[in-house]
Parts: sequence; C-alpha cells; structure tokens
Amino acid sequence: MMAVSADDIRASFASALSEMYRQEVPQYGTLLEIVSEINTHSADQLRDGAEHRVEVERHGAIRLGTPAELRTMRQLFQIMGMDPVGYYDLSIAGLPVHACARHMLPAAVKEEPLAESIPQILCARQIFTPRCLELIEQWQQSHAFSLLEATEFITEALETFRWHRATTVDWGTYQAMQVVHPLIADIVCFRGPHINHLTPRVVDIEAAQVEMLKRGLQAKDHIEGPPRRQCPILLRQTSFLALEERVAFSDGAEADGKHRARFGEIEQRGMALTPKGRLLYDSLIQKSGQRAWPSSAPDIHQFPDDYAKIREEGLGYFTYHATNPSSMRAGRCGDLESLIQDGVVSFEPIPYEDFLPISAAGIFKSNLNGESTASADSRADKDSFETHLGVPVHDPFDLYQRMQEASITETFETLGSSIPS
Repeated sequence: MMAVSADDIRASFASALSEMYRQEVPQYGTLLEIVSEINTHSADQLRDGAEHRVEVERHGAIRLGTPAELRTMRQLFQIMGMDPVGYYDLSIAGLPVHACARHMLPAAVKEEPLAESIPQILCARQIFTPRCLELIEQWQQSHAFSLLEATEFITEALETFRWHRATTVDWGTYQAMQVVHPLIADIVCFRGPHINHLTPRVVDIEAAQVEMLKRGLQAKDHIEGPPRRQCPILLRQTSFLALEERVAFSDGAEADGKHRARFGEIEQRGMALTPKGRLLYDSLIQKSGQRAWPSSAPDIHQFPDDYAKIREEGLGYFTYHATNPSSMRAGRCGDLESLIQDGVVSFEPIPYEDFLPISAAGIFKSNLNGESTASADSRADKDSFETHLGVPVHDPFDLYQRMQEASITETFETLGSSIPS
C-alpha cells in the first residue's frame, strides 16, 4: 500500500475545510478575495520566498467541551502531522476557557443548576461520526492511510466542523447559558464544534481593514496587536462582526431564534520573539494600559524596529543561510558574526506561528453579544490539560530555538565548516 503523507492529508483537509466554510459563510469568500488581491500587490514585502505560505495558510478556531473530545481531536490532527503547541489560560483575559493552539475547553461554571447540567449535555453528544472514529483508531494502529482511506477520512472529519443549526437544548437552557457567557452557550448547546472562524493571512492588514469597510463588512474599529512597524512582530488581527445565524431549539420554541458566534478574521504575522523580546513587549503593553500597544505611545521606540538590532539584542528568532560562500575569508569560517559581516551568511526572521491571547480576547469580545456572569478568575491547570490531551504540549519558544539552531548547523555544513564550541 502506498501511504499518503501527513502533509498531503493536511493540505487536502485544509482545502476542503476552506471550501465548506466558504459555502456556510459567504463573507469568508469576500475575505479571501481581499487577501489575495492585497498579497498579489504586496508580494515585494514578503521575505525568504514566503509567497507560497501566505496564500495557503489558514488558522481556525474550534471550541471543545470535554476531555474526551479534546483527546480525540488531538488524535485526529495527529493524522495530519499536527501537534499541540502552547498552553493559554484565557480566563486572564476575561474569557471562561483555557486553550492549546486552537482547542478550547470551558473553565469552571459555578452557577447552579447549570454546573450539573453542562457535563450531562456534553457527554450525551458525539461530535465525531462513527466512521471517523474507526479511521482514527485504524491509523493509531498502522500510522498509515491509503489514498482511499485518506479521502474517506477527510470527508468524515469535515462533518465534525460543519455548522448544524439545530441545538441539543431547549430555548430556556440556551438562554441561561447565554447569560453565563455566550462562549459557554456556543460550546455546549450544539451538536459539535462548528468552525468558529477560518483566518487567511495578509501581508498588509491596514489595507485589508480599509478594503473590508469598502465592501460593506462591519470591521472592528481598530487592529488588535502591535502597532504598524517596518519590522512586524508577533500577530496582528482584525475581524468583521459575527453573523446572526438562525437556530432551531430542541423544544420547538423560538423557531426563528438567532445565534451569534461565527465571524470573519484576517491576520498579519510578524516575527517570533524570544522570551526576552516577549518580556519587553508585554511590559510595554502593561505600561500602555491597553490590550494593544498604541502607535502613539511614547515608549514605543524601546522596541527596536530594525531586524539587525533585534537580532543583536536577542529579542527575536532568525534562520541563517549561506548566501555567498566564495567571499568567505580565511580563518573566519567558524565565526557566525564575522560571516554575517562579510556577507557570507544572511538571516531572516522566523514567523510567529502561535496564539496571542490578549489580541484574541479583543476579537472574541467584539463578536459576543450581551453581558455575562462567568467568572474570569478560574484557575486553568496545564498539568490536567495535558492529561486530558494525552500528550505534553510543546513549548513554542523551544520550537523556535530549535529552528534557529538547525539553520545555523545547516549553514555551517553548507560552508564545509563546524560550529564553534
């Protein structure tokens, strides 16, 4: 049997998911048009031949309700070569969830009788099709899929993320959970974790913001994340307001009820910061007293806006490449800094691939209607989260560091030299 690679399965799934979401949320198609036009006209801003990544990359959000759902979803993504990275307690941003990449679980709900009914409601549903579960179990045994099996797996997996307008609860229960928090209602009251948003990546998010408004989309009044810079860092996001979608309650009440949870989002990814760089960024955010770092802040220049300076101060991660081996000076082949000065080695920023909780909270809050009574100080627990997940969560800083070190090793191998000890 010729096994299909995880990369091919992931690419096919991402394409199928994007097409399904475009059919469910027509405005998503508008977002893709906006992003494609801007990226085409801004290709000169891309570094290191990143054009192929920008056009196909999407991040998506799903909201899970039980440890069993979390573990099985992790196994589903494992088939596509995806591992859990980063742990985030979003309760610190006023959201009653804790998260790993794009997996979310509701934090503690203390209100009675909902505290008792929520586990019962969630445990009564099955968000995966029977055949999807069979295929996941089969892959766990063989770690391989034929082309036919991979195609079937993608079809079955899509059903988990599809929108179903029928709720699993009556109108009264739904309303009670909305009062606690709209996110709780979205997680608990439906048959499965419909895709919450699917986010294309754009080179120029300011241009995207303007174009969204031109096309009649109700865009946020500001962009979440760092200010506009010559050297973008971390993650910048904007969105349009969530759709009001018709839902049908299990008791037939409020047949024309509306649910508001799914929204459109666009992101611009900058460079990944080291722990030192992230500490500086977070301290500037704290000084500003806002979720975002305003471009008018007097201390904005404390974070360098020059890649060379960022690298010299150890604030960001970079990959290194041998660009002109013939100009290497004798006796200096083991010194990375000298090779950079001589033009033998170049460096490129590593893109930030992770979550930015404070910015995400701003997006979520702008798309949730009404007030909530959920506590924002629940104590999420990474150890128990990993227990439910079934595997440890990767540290993103460690992954970036390994990428940087691997590029240095490859560079010296290309130059026929060894890394100085």
